Amino acid sequence: MLHTLPEIPYAYDALEPYIDARTMEIHHTKHHQTYVDKLNAALENHKELQQKTLHQLLKGIDTVPETIKTAVRNHGGGHANHTLFWQILKTGEKPGGEILKAIEDTFGSYENFERDFSTGAAGLFGSGWMWLVLDEKGKPALLPLPNQDSPIMYKKIPLLGLDVWEHAYYLKYQNRRPDYIKAFFEIIHWPAVNERYKAGLEGVIL
Repeated sequence: MLHTLPEIPYAYDALEPYIDARTMEIHHTKHHQTYVDKLNAALENHKELQQKTLHQLLKGIDTVPETIKTAVRNHGGGHANHTLFWQILKTGEKPGGEILKAIEDTFGSYENFERDFSTGAAGLFGSGWMWLVLDEKGKPALLPLPNQDSPIMYKKIPLLGLDVWEHAYYLKYQNRRPDYIKAFFEIIHWPAVNERYKAGLEGVIL
């Protein structure tokens, strides 16, 4: 089973002015496509791994042969992370539903969550992702991860992720990562995050 580049469910300029169209186009057609291509290349001589879903592959990363483990970790993680990223972006959304209540119960308020998430994303050294995940107890938790590591590798369910690799924001924001993080909170597709949260509680993989 070859992995393929998913379509973005909106136009490249749909997130303007928060993320510019050129960044979205390059991010999707160049960076994400490269992760897909290199993941397929890593799996080329491993028919048994080709039969696994991306989620199965990442959840069992420790069982992947050492010769390709790094490639699968980097490129499989990059493929999974970006696939989710495109799905949880949309302008004009407000937080709501069960996920908002869970966030308020966990962090004390939505404002506390936004502050803690932003601080973690800004302070993540080098390249990586800041995540809101569902932990083993069914509670929302923050999880900063390096490079293209996926929460799936850590037995967590990813709900919301922010790509803080420079390629995700440098054309518009240059070195102003905090400005990019602030803009991110204007384009979160909260209904999609809420659906991921409810599915996660029920053990359903989206």
